[in-house]
Amino acid sequence: MHPTSLPGPQGIGDIGPAARAFVDDLVQMGQHTWQILPLGPTGYGDSPYQSLSTFAGNPILISLDDLVTDGLLDHRRLDSLAAFGEGPVDYASVISARLAVLETVCRTFHRRASDELYGAFEAYCIKQGRWLDDYALFAAIKESHAGQPWVRWDRRLAQREPDALYEAEMALATAIRNVKIQQFLFERQWHALRVRCHRRHIQIVGDVPIFVAHDSADVWAHPALFTLDESGHLAAQSGVPPDYFSKTGQLWGNPLYRWDVHEETGYAWWIARMRRALELADVVRIDHFRGFEAHWEVPRLARTAAGGRWVKGPGKQIFVALIADIGTLPVIAEDLGVITDEVDALRDMFSFPGMCILQFAFGEDPKAADYRPDHLPVNCVAYTGTHDNDTTVGWFHGEPGKADTRSAAAVREERKAILKYLDTDGREIHWDLIQMGLKSRAALCIVPMQDLLGLGSEGRMNLPGTDSGNWQWRLRPGELTPAIKQRMRHLVETTRRL
Repeated sequence: MHPTSLPGPQGIGDIGPAARAFVDDLVQMGQHTWQILPLGPTGYGDSPYQSLSTFAGNPILISLDDLVTDGLLDHRRLDSLAAFGEGPVDYASVISARLAVLETVCRTFHRRASDELYGAFEAYCIKQGRWLDDYALFAAIKESHAGQPWVRWDRRLAQREPDALYEAEMALATAIRNVKIQQFLFERQWHALRVRCHRRHIQIVGDVPIFVAHDSADVWAHPALFTLDESGHLAAQSGVPPDYFSKTGQLWGNPLYRWDVHEETGYAWWIARMRRALELADVVRIDHFRGFEAHWEVPRLARTAAGGRWVKGPGKQIFVALIADIGTLPVIAEDLGVITDEVDALRDMFSFPGMCILQFAFGEDPKAADYRPDHLPVNCVAYTGTHDNDTTVGWFHGEPGKADTRSAAAVREERKAILKYLDTDGREIHWDLIQMGLKSRAALCIVPMQDLLGLGSEGRMNLPGTDSGNWQWRLRPGELTPAIKQRMRHLVETTRRL
């Protein structure tokens, strides 16, 4: 469950009181792992997988209540957020309102912050300067250009001409400083939440998407690392071929990597990226791990991903470089989709656990049987589903072809197979799959909150291949009842996972 899905009265979940209460809920349920989505500031479609920076934190996750407690904000400023309520996230309105409040905090930070806090801010700016300076300048210029993508900025700024950057730094000094203050406040609150998790013996599993957004500080500041033309536009784009979710594949629109340039630098950018990810989480899931073996390259003007081609990635070299610099890599490899023997071999070479989705265990795919609990290896992570899947209840009862590419006949056979395998009537299919995962040999079993609650498709977090209406689901106050928590803890105890 992503922090945006936490309950609260201000229109979106954040990393304050509700997050701390959720940690207590995890303890009561006998849990030791909380998996989240990427934490970066969101861009196109509000997707955490299209972030404006792979290094930065999302300022809308900052707890405004905690800023009041810290004396950095007058409590009366929270009145403007009361109208948002506790329903699904309305990103456009919520982001605008919360950033307006944060602007007030930034404007008075030098006056309200204690000497100790201000000193910590200055130390943070120095420590994180390698990425923070670029991101703060990028964000400030973007704001001054009404949020336009960087390829539409003044050419001198888009091409990072030194004189133009210096002029922007002088003209936008206040905006740049405000971005840095917001990043400091996010980091401070996130660190406090992680300390609370560690004291309660809970690890956080973060998420590193293999690709980064084209409209990001990462691409703007390091264009040579990506497949761009001379003007900064995409020379080719990322995606995946036709799959479970789409008959024409998925067109992601991210730039691809110039792996030859990364190799020349000793994969320095990737090393910095992984180091940063492990500052924010204890374990990281690498999204689309198979792209390191080979990625799906699609022409930049293509309307679907069906006409792409497989292009070899860096293979083992990137992980050799990462391990040489960082040491042990606590990684979960997202190895879903079109997986070849070469991808399996790359994952197993470094003993990375893969992902096994129980919703995929009874379908037509030749690898479906591999996901059944009696076939799961120890070194894997079992999931009932992920943020990309429908909820288990929605998947089981859903209309064929509506949210995936399964035919009506395939759905009927799949339902028959799972009911027979589990010896169940399907009335509590979510609990059936949860128990199935917990009873498996998988070293770790992770359950989406929506499955724990038994929600239907109304609780779905994301529908791959679509760019609107996603990432909005929120847990409502009191929805995670004592009875649900008690039942989950009982299952954890009886399957010896406590």
